[in-house]
Amino acid sequence: MNAKAFPHLFTPLTIRGTTLRNRIMSTGHDTLLPHGGHVSDDYIAYQEARARGGAGLIVTQVAGVHETARYTAHLLMATDDDCIPGFRKLAEACHAHGAVVISQLFHPGREIMEGANGLLAVSYSASAVPNERFKMMPRAMDKAMIDEVVRGYADAARRMWQAGFDGVEFVGSHGYLPAQFLNPSVNLRTDDYGGSPENRLRFLQEALAAMRAATDGNFIIGMRLSASERDEGGLTIEDALQASCALQEQLDYLSLTVGTSATLGGAVHITAPMNFPAAYVAPEVARFKKALTIPVFATGRINQPQEAEGMLARGEADVCGMTRALICDPVMPNKAEAGQVDDIRACIGCNQACIHHFHKGLSISCIQHPETGRELRFGTKPQAASPRKIMVIGGGPAGLKAAATAAGRGHDVTLYEAAAQLGGQALLAQLLPHRAEFGGIVTNLAGECLRAGVKIVKGQIVDAALIDETAPDAVILATGAVPYLPDIETDGEMQILNAWEVLRREARAGARVVIADWRADWIGMGLAEMLAADGSNVRLAVNAPMAGDTIPYYVRDTMLGNLHRLGVEVIPYARLYGTQDDTVFMQHTASQEPIMLEGVDSLVLSLGHRPQDALQGVIRARGIELYQIGDAMTPRTAEEAVFEGMTAGTSV
Repeated sequence: MNAKAFPHLFTPLTIRGTTLRNRIMSTGHDTLLPHGGHVSDDYIAYQEARARGGAGLIVTQVAGVHETARYTAHLLMATDDDCIPGFRKLAEACHAHGAVVISQLFHPGREIMEGANGLLAVSYSASAVPNERFKMMPRAMDKAMIDEVVRGYADAARRMWQAGFDGVEFVGSHGYLPAQFLNPSVNLRTDDYGGSPENRLRFLQEALAAMRAATDGNFIIGMRLSASERDEGGLTIEDALQASCALQEQLDYLSLTVGTSATLGGAVHITAPMNFPAAYVAPEVARFKKALTIPVFATGRINQPQEAEGMLARGEADVCGMTRALICDPVMPNKAEAGQVDDIRACIGCNQACIHHFHKGLSISCIQHPETGRELRFGTKPQAASPRKIMVIGGGPAGLKAAATAAGRGHDVTLYEAAAQLGGQALLAQLLPHRAEFGGIVTNLAGECLRAGVKIVKGQIVDAALIDETAPDAVILATGAVPYLPDIETDGEMQILNAWEVLRREARAGARVVIADWRADWIGMGLAEMLAADGSNVRLAVNAPMAGDTIPYYVRDTMLGNLHRLGVEVIPYARLYGTQDDTVFMQHTASQEPIMLEGVDSLVLSLGHRPQDALQGVIRARGIELYQIGDAMTPRTAEEAVFEGMTAGTSV
């Protein structure tokens, strides 16, 4: 298979005299790589990797156009000419590899996540209508401020033009300021900027006209919009389509997504988790493509070139945003064009190290490709001065990444896995509802090992004798973990199962189930959904303020919605104590008062894991260089496992 298999994906597209070499776009997304509001070397290296990897269009992350646009403390700003040199350096780095570069220009309106120094910000919007998600009551913008913000868009566009960018993108998606003017539920104004659809368009028309006047005839001006905000009170597809038709004469393209930042239910679409099917936005986007004469771009879980090609071939879009696909594999476009489709590291939509890092105030990465966001440190790995014999024990994500990395540097690597199948706990994770794609991490990492020349031995338990026989120069211990099962007071009357037994269908839970969830992650919630779908009455008792407390917001909120629909009762602040007859005894961790859950047939334990690390003493006793990684060090998630596999493989 080669580029001929993707004829639409690799057909160039010319917009206002600028030609995209293909239809693959990296959409604007926050990275937390800029420093102090300015472009940094880390951010340049990050975007340059995607340009080098073959992306046709790189839309850089939002740049604030006004001081009131600071929706996080980590925002790029385009409010002063001092920003121009950094943006110029970024544009030059991407242009050097053939990519077209466009900057998002941004004002969030009432969608303010955080203020400076821990203080709540003053937000502004079309009207004083509060947002649900961030609990912001905005001030209505007066005419003077509207004019000031419009000038801010114009000045920011000029700066990008002077920096050598190919264009800018006016961000009206996800309920941000332009959408707040469009939305009749948010825009309650009675002046020239509110009321009729024509008046609600006025702010957008003025901003677009000002940007065009501040640049030249070769400069691209596009717009990003939610095709529908998918939430009560949000913009409907009819609203968005009407506005798009009215604005298209001022636009060179329209970039479409779905969802809104304003509500928890709408926000999951900002970075839709694997619960949503691939390319799920296609039907909505297709309506815009049919109605408009300008190019239409689409974004929404398009994570494989086959999906993008299908959308383009069906005439549903002109360009496909494949942002997380490029976070996971920056070289995906070049691989697809060269016919190396099986070598593509496919995004699994886990959201752990991309958007979840942003929500935690950390720079972007990827659980499968921890080099992402760390290009200056790990973008290239040194070849080994002299090849060594490396034994990797354990074929889960940690061991696979370690083996692939070490072998890629020239070492002689053999990986031993006790089970008949590679994957470790990832094989269990993929059994949870809507988590089947998580198994892709095993396929991707095993493929890396194969291409790097790792020798893999399955069904082999490593012991002292095998270590002596093999005589490795270094051992990477990645033997994972097993369920943690604490001693609890019980009379033996109640069925007690651990999470692994339930997932493997080794035992059947009863009709009335309590799940004791210590970590508040995917496992407890997934078990609750699985058992409720099987017909059990389920109570999920979480040792945290809420279910899913430790996992990515958009994954958590999607799963909580599913649990609510299934009638699962969630009990927070619950510490397991014991059982007697048909009662589970717990303690409220805040009040210290007892919680008694009666009428229980089965108690399912999701209480974390303990490391399997017995071999460390054997290895140390022989004086062999040892790297202990992943859950074998201490149980965490696949993200830490793969990162430590990379660092061990780089260090050995």
